[in-house]
Amino acid sequence: MNHPHSPLHRSLLIFASTALLFVAACNKKPPAAPPPPPAAAPVAAKPTVTISADRTAINKGESAKLSWTTTDAASVSITPEVGAVTPQGSTTVTPADSTTYAITATGPGGSADANVRITVNAPVVVEERKGPSFEELFAQEVRDAYFDLDKADIRPDARQALEKTASFLKGYPNQKVNIEGHCDERGSTEYNLALGDRRANAVKQYLVNLGIPAANLNTVSFGKEKPFCTESNETCWQQNRRGHFVPARQ
Repeated sequence: MNHPHSPLHRSLLIFASTALLFVAACNKKPPAAPPPPPAAAPVAAKPTVTISADRTAINKGESAKLSWTTTDAASVSITPEVGAVTPQGSTTVTPADSTTYAITATGPGGSADANVRITVNAPVVVEERKGPSFEELFAQEVRDAYFDLDKADIRPDARQALEKTASFLKGYPNQKVNIEGHCDERGSTEYNLALGDRRANAVKQYLVNLGIPAANLNTVSFGKEKPFCTESNETCWQQNRRGHFVPARQ
């Protein structure tokens, strides 16, 4: 009697099942691949900017030329005063005082800044040194000529004084001078007026001999009417016996 499930029969069943599974697997489609991710948007470049000046130090009232370049900029401006400008170019500025010019370049990628400083030199104030006036120099350099009692002769000390006076007056060839003749209080008014006149003319002649034009020298006698010293002694009287110089009004 044969067994319904012999080993051969079981082997055939296993083979048949395996074959059916293989055929089913071959007929099954593989799953579709996922779509690739979208490409990333390009990153905008950040702007760059430079600015320079042809002169970074000027005097007040002078001008300087600003020049600039930018990249990747949609708008460009310069402060102060200049305002919006092209992405590259130049302009002339005349700052009243030292100024820093700042440039800003802006674009999709951000902004960039740069600056340049122009120094304005303040004018140098030269304080004019006021020298002594003619009147002050006249008082320092001109020397009176003194005389002996009742004399109109030029003494040695008077010669030295008049030489110094002549040297000064030669520096002012157009300056006219009054020569006053003076006396001490002794003697009559008439006598002293005449003596004072002789003294003034003696001084004038000595200066003319030294090269001073006679037309620049005027003489006048005051006798004893305008004493320099009012005490009644020889020291005081000597001061009054003189030929005195006064600048003439032009």
